[in-house]
Amino acid sequence: MAASLIRLHFHDCFVQGCDASILLDDAPSISSEKKARNNNNSTRGYEVIDDVKAQVESICPGIVSCADIVAVAARDASVAVGGPTWTVKLGRRDSTTANVNIAESNLPKFTDPLEDLIKLFHDKGLSKRDMVALSGSHTIGQARCVTFSQRIHNNTSDIDADFARTRKRKCSLDEDSSQNLAPLDLVTPNAFDNNYFKNLIKKKGLLESDQILFSGGSTDSIVWEYSKKPSTFKADFAAAMVRMGEIDPITGFKGQIRKRCNVVNY
Repeated sequence: MAASLIRLHFHDCFVQGCDASILLDDAPSISSEKKARNNNNSTRGYEVIDDVKAQVESICPGIVSCADIVAVAARDASVAVGGPTWTVKLGRRDSTTANVNIAESNLPKFTDPLEDLIKLFHDKGLSKRDMVALSGSHTIGQARCVTFSQRIHNNTSDIDADFARTRKRKCSLDEDSSQNLAPLDLVTPNAFDNNYFKNLIKKKGLLESDQILFSGGSTDSIVWEYSKKPSTFKADFAAAMVRMGEIDPITGFKGQIRKRCNVVNY
């Protein structure tokens, strides 16, 4: 679940800030972010957060927010697969609302051009370097065929032919295989390392939004650096995760500490 828990934190923070809004289910006044295109049948880990929350509530009721649990879980997930650690700032409170429309517009799409991705991160206070470092979380985890089928079947010059051929075996253009999974990093799919960046240099990025980071644009030099210096990548990833965790938190007396993460306290 490591990749899913890191991604859950990312998809939370990019919509209304790091406020656990992504965890809320549909309710009379709430349209759940779980239904957004980039989350539906894609984001996972909700039950892990629910389990942690239940255990924390039994010991220390009404103190620890779901938003903080998501942030800590992302850090612990990184450590569990050999990634870096960082000090998680605590004190976020939980939102009483969700926004599926912002989720549709603010989460990066796998077809986004490089400049759109850079702007999306810049609007959240994150630099181009932060963006490339955070993309390195794709060193673990899997993607659904529907997100990369066009890329591997289009025979374009930005993909290694053998890599595309291998991926086509379990990912056709048919609807039948759309939910089939493939590792984002074919070399070491379960280890947090810098092979993701080495893959991009070899034109073996699985998603368009991965390969676009090394395609003759302004991020090529950062990808190249991370491919050569794994310790630099890990340090930058940790620093970027701290910055991402600071996006528009709810603090003080605003928001609430939910008793259960998928519903607002009434």
